[in-house]
Amino acid sequence: MKACLLAAALIAAPAGAAAQATEYRDRSPEEEVIYFVLPDRFENGDTANDRGGLKGDYLRSGYDPARKGFYHGGDLKGLTRRLDYIQGLGATAIWLGPIFKNKAVQGRPGQESAGYHGYWITDFTAVDPHLGTEADMRAFVDAAHARGMKVYMDIIVNHTADVIRMRECAGTSECVYRSRGAYPYQRRGATAINAGFAGDGVQTTENFARLTDPAYAYTPYVAPTERDVKVPTWLNDPKLYHNRGNSTFSGESSTMGDFAGLDDLMTENPRVLRGMIDIFGDWIDRFGIDGFRIDTAQHVNPEFWHAFVPAMQWRAKQRGIPNFHIFGEVMTGDIDPGRLASHTRVDGLPSVLDFAFQAAVGGMVAESKPTSDAFRLFRGDALYEGGAAMARQLPTFLGNHDVGRIGWFIRRANPQALDGELLARDVLAHAMLLTLRGVPTIYSGDEQGFTGDGNDQDAREDLFASKVASYNDNVLIGTTKTTATASFDTAHPVYREIAKLARIRTTTPALTRGRQQLRAWGDAPGLLAVSRFDPTTGREVLLVFNTSAQAIDVPVEVDVRSTNFIALANTCAPQANAPGSVRVTLPRFGYAVCAAQ
Repeated sequence: MKACLLAAALIAAPAGAAAQATEYRDRSPEEEVIYFVLPDRFENGDTANDRGGLKGDYLRSGYDPARKGFYHGGDLKGLTRRLDYIQGLGATAIWLGPIFKNKAVQGRPGQESAGYHGYWITDFTAVDPHLGTEADMRAFVDAAHARGMKVYMDIIVNHTADVIRMRECAGTSECVYRSRGAYPYQRRGATAINAGFAGDGVQTTENFARLTDPAYAYTPYVAPTERDVKVPTWLNDPKLYHNRGNSTFSGESSTMGDFAGLDDLMTENPRVLRGMIDIFGDWIDRFGIDGFRIDTAQHVNPEFWHAFVPAMQWRAKQRGIPNFHIFGEVMTGDIDPGRLASHTRVDGLPSVLDFAFQAAVGGMVAESKPTSDAFRLFRGDALYEGGAAMARQLPTFLGNHDVGRIGWFIRRANPQALDGELLARDVLAHAMLLTLRGVPTIYSGDEQGFTGDGNDQDAREDLFASKVASYNDNVLIGTTKTTATASFDTAHPVYREIAKLARIRTTTPALTRGRQQLRAWGDAPGLLAVSRFDPTTGREVLLVFNTSAQAIDVPVEVDVRSTNFIALANTCAPQANAPGSVRVTLPRFGYAVCAAQ
């Protein structure tokens, strides 16, 4: 069966795909262009699985394509069918939103929503029936590999779906976090429990065997209908969870509290560690996955990552995957590379999503903040484990399904701007994404000028024709269309610009593996100039961006050996006007990529 699926994928792939397929695993992480997609919101390839095999209304099946918080029908078959579209954009790797079986619907009465996004897992070993079957997953991965494209899975180790309840919180909307100091593991009120347990800092099997009573902070229980709902079965044991109430996302609750009610796994326990290594190692073995994006990575204790990451890298190498890319989500809202870097040094994560890049570029392009923000961002590259070389492997992005889209940031900051300016800002942001250091990560729909109405559910529009009124009333950038019709337009100006820049990037080693040097920045909107250097020849590629509403014509410092230039994108001066200096002329919100000869 697998051979047949691979053969079919090769037939469906474009010319030259077979050669690409033999080479894709040799690419290092910084050579990729990532496309991030939530399968439920991309393309509906099989209407038979829309309800996931569940009967009843949307509160049971989770399916209602007119409600933004429920399943809409997108699936793995639809994603496979649209690989031409994704590869045409220039993507070389697909970051696949979680596809594990989820709790279809959860939430208090009147506040229900569905697990369409994939982060409410009940079965870590199976594909969610709303998205397809294991065979559909295998067909998708094989088809991507046949085209020379990698597949990164979005994984979760921090929590499961909300199944465990606390008796003391029954009938309340908030289960307040209870700390270890106020509610130690060894005592419940005046009663001693868990005798001999030395605390969660002693992470041995023998020590955690003494943690026999999980009712130290709250009294956890599971409804009879859900006692065996989690897979593997060890996940049904309440003793393997913290059971301390909801996280405040500060202090100890950051790693021990429930994430908005989701059952927080006790990742300090060796049983949980072994179980997660088995689960995700098996996905590598079964499908040949090329990397993991790790959800809520900052909410897991560092010792877990010290064991989990090497185990996954070893498993991948045994499967013949030498460049297995692991990057964790460490969500921040500002330009704080130090905080991100600490998770590469303390936790040992090989890479993290570059939220600082998102804050800096979004601020400069959408909000007209000073270009010195780029200096604040890139000055922090030295802080990462491995320094600037490691920083080149940070997945960079402009927006996502959690924080909102770049189109929304641009429109919100410039409510009176006409579409021409909005489009120019959007293109400029993508030019920075595709040429500056890091691994550019495009959020599905951004290439079609999607704007959204905010973050979370408001930034998760369908690419197939949507039935959600609050999506379809959005004014998109660069088009008069709306999300009420299918959005796979390869002639959209943002799609075309990304495709052009992706080709330039992947064929120019300086833009993937090259050292980066800041040339010019300032305390106002305007010029940002950056040089990148070919890792083999040392030849310079000058990147220049104008974040202001006025044209600029200024000299910029370059290497004294860079005397003649050709334009890889837009217009460049053909010659240096003096040794070490070249004239840069840019329109408002313009950019250029200039290669020294």
